[in-house]
Amino acid sequence: MLFTGVRLYGEEAPKGRPLVRFGMVTDLHYAALKPLGHRHYGDSVRKLDEAVDLFNVRKPDFAIELGDFKDNSNGHDETIKRLEEVEKAFARFNGPRYHVVGNHDCDCITPAEFLARTPNGGKVMDKGWYSFAYGGVSFIVLDGCFTGKMKHYSRSNPWTDANIPPEQLAWLERELASAGKHAVVFVHQRLDPASEKHHLMKNAEAVRKVLEASGKVRAVVTGHQHNGGHSKVNGIPYYTLRAMVEGPAPASSSYAEGAIWPSGAFTVTGWRKAKSLA
Repeated sequence: MLFTGVRLYGEEAPKGRPLVRFGMVTDLHYAALKPLGHRHYGDSVRKLDEAVDLFNVRKPDFAIELGDFKDNSNGHDETIKRLEEVEKAFARFNGPRYHVVGNHDCDCITPAEFLARTPNGGKVMDKGWYSFAYGGVSFIVLDGCFTGKMKHYSRSNPWTDANIPPEQLAWLERELASAGKHAVVFVHQRLDPASEKHHLMKNAEAVRKVLEASGKVRAVVTGHQHNGGHSKVNGIPYYTLRAMVEGPAPASSSYAEGAIWPSGAFTVTGWRKAKSLA
């Protein structure tokens, strides 16, 4: 297994022990499909198995997948079967696990069908946005799979029209107001202007304003843009994990461990093709 060891910002790594560590994977697109271009859909469970094995050795506080857990396996029933297979593989992690709703997670099934098979912290949720806490750090999961008309994707994948609706944005403000000193936000779509155009949430600027106004957000972690990326906007690091589906197993996999430190610093240790951040 390859540790990339790349420092994206050239900053000195924090000393001591982190408040919390979390394993991360994204964009598995697991499906009963032949490889298409760089996407090796059927290899994603093998890649996930490797990531989970490492997480079980390193024992992070939790593991999270950042969306597009599955793809459309030629229709509803086959897609449900493959979703259950990939969730079973993720469930081998010896700790709490969480999910972010991605556009492909609703491409031929409903949000309710996806949520019913992907429990978060051991609980089945009735919506894709929620929060939890570890080590005194607040974690906030957003669901950006809403069209400009604020209708949730359902058996559809209008992936270039992604938005956070007003109700969820107001909830985000309340969550940040009640959060402690440090908060981390997870969402599938990118929110930073360094994003490729089609991977940027439509109302990203409005969301960033809420994040910045709180003064508590130490990192925003996303998937969606398969080649990954990173930037800083008004002091907040935005880290996009490279997609796991890209390339054949095992060498072209991508998974990582994030950490928040007492100072509020955010670091990432990446394996295989994932970039590290320190």
